[in-house]
Amino acid sequence: MADVHSKVTRSYNMSQIRGKNTKPEMIVRKYLFANGLRYKLHDKKLPGKPDLVFPRRKTVIFVNGCFWHGHAGCSYFVIPKTRTRWWMDKINGNKIKDAENIKALINLGWKVIIVWACDLRPSNKEKRLTKLLNEIN
Repeated sequence: MADVHSKVTRSYNMSQIRGKNTKPEMIVRKYLFANGLRYKLHDKKLPGKPDLVFPRRKTVIFVNGCFWHGHAGCSYFVIPKTRTRWWMDKINGNKIKDAENIKALINLGWKVIIVWACDLRPSNKEKRLTKLLNEIN
């Protein structure tokens, strides 16, 4: 099946997708900061460059997009109908890297917390952020 967008349009759309400072990540950061927690961002010295790092607590947080990280059972993770094989390889590769990074962080003594973007939707947001605060403390 052919792509519904031209190459130029698709290229532009893909260029607008960010890996850092995403809307879900900013929600988490603002909430934690407002609750008195301070953190480092995207520490390149740690496996997977976690989104938020709490060095004294030996805790890291990854804020994952449901599509890009293949959130199983999530309604926001829908496999595209075009270039399906390529997308599945890409997403499965991301999942493998995620698992390797989590394992490496745990082996280094870090607590790893994953926050999924779907958990930050308005209906779930307050509950998930409160739970996150408890997980960190």
